[in-house]
Amino acid sequence: MARREHIDRILRDWPYDPDAINVRRTKGENGRAIIQMRIDLGLLQLEVAGRPDGVRPHGFDSYYDYLVGEAVHLGEDFVLDDEQCDEADREFVQYYHRRNCWLRLREFRKAMEDANHSLGLMDFCRDHSPDQAWTVSHEQYRPYVLFQRTQAEALAELEERGAQEAVEAIQRGLDRIYEVFAEHDAEEHFDEDEMVSRLKELKDSLRDQFDGESRLRQQLSEAVAAEQYELAAKIRDELARRDAKH
Repeated sequence: MARREHIDRILRDWPYDPDAINVRRTKGENGRAIIQMRIDLGLLQLEVAGRPDGVRPHGFDSYYDYLVGEAVHLGEDFVLDDEQCDEADREFVQYYHRRNCWLRLREFRKAMEDANHSLGLMDFCRDHSPDQAWTVSHEQYRPYVLFQRTQAEALAELEERGAQEAVEAIQRGLDRIYEVFAEHDAEEHFDEDEMVSRLKELKDSLRDQFDGESRLRQQLSEAVAAEQYELAAKIRDELARRDAKH
């Protein structure tokens, strides 16, 4: 009788929580590091290096790398065909999932790397798109990818260097997002955009909150009350660093 393989035990031991991003780092059967994301219908498993599905398209590290090689070989008039569009879309989705996983795992530099990959692939697809409709279907997500990249860079800078560097990272991200709005003649909608507002709020909260310990502890309470747990964790780290200096 053929062996039946299933993941019943994994799903039973790891219940799905609809109110959270359910992610964990673990190891594959050969001991390699992997990421698992629990979803309502089961489980996603992603590699931590290279393409998230572990595939090397046409021998390249990613489909984006393969497409760049094709464009170099075929010249600047290269246009994506239907199959290439589908494969590019597949890679967009994979890197989106892993980017969210890295953010949840607080691996901010890795989240930045995956965001950079998606932005590079977006640039390529825009420059070699078969039609405007397909271009728009991707460009509409550029501000969101930039938003997540900015969050990741700001939190990485806050962790590694401090609040001032984090504020500067947020401003760089806001400038890049504004350029996207301006490119599409939508500058008047920039300030009212929800992602822009969230970044500005984070920037304002970081700017002055590290001036003194009393201010730090007040902001920690506010962050916890507002369920801004990533920010709260960073403030705790800063308090611990300050205590260690005394």
